[in-house]
Amino acid sequence: MFKSYNFICLLNTLKQCRFGSTTQSGVKNEVVTMLTNRNPRNLERLRIGYKPDGYHVDALGKRYWHKLQLTASGKYVKASIVHFQNGEVLSANTSEWCIKKQLYRTTDTSAYINLGRVLAQRCLQSGLIEVECFIKSKKPDDKVALFLQAMQEGGVSLTEPSQFKAAMPWDLDRPEKPWEVTE
Repeated sequence: MFKSYNFICLLNTLKQCRFGSTTQSGVKNEVVTMLTNRNPRNLERLRIGYKPDGYHVDALGKRYWHKLQLTASGKYVKASIVHFQNGEVLSANTSEWCIKKQLYRTTDTSAYINLGRVLAQRCLQSGLIEVECFIKSKKPDDKVALFLQAMQEGGVSLTEPSQFKAAMPWDLDRPEKPWEVTE
């Protein structure tokens, strides 16, 4: 009982600091008018952040915010999510003790499937629901195809939306703004 009361008092103190006033002193709660966004990926989520385009003669694989990479060596398999500017953001590897302990072999089909499940869970926990995937499998029942299928079943979309480009005054079609809700 005493610990939960202290926790509630701590939450109330945090709320008071956030809104700048208390209800016990009779001062009205005021909404903060100036908000600083500390999430560097927020513009990418809104589809208005910079996405590298490159030139039209460049090879495919240059237009992404987050890209899925899969690397297989002789003993282990590594899957990672790479940001175009900051490098590796997330990774999962069959050489990790917690994953390796549950697998019979670290390079068989079940390793690929479980690695896809683990990476999908880590993506959802960190807020990544869309990544660009340039990995192609040769057969529909290949290890790589099963890995990609496990990622999709885990809730991660393997395509990113295109970057929002503002319409010019002379354009006939005007795309819907991603931050506006028209329901």
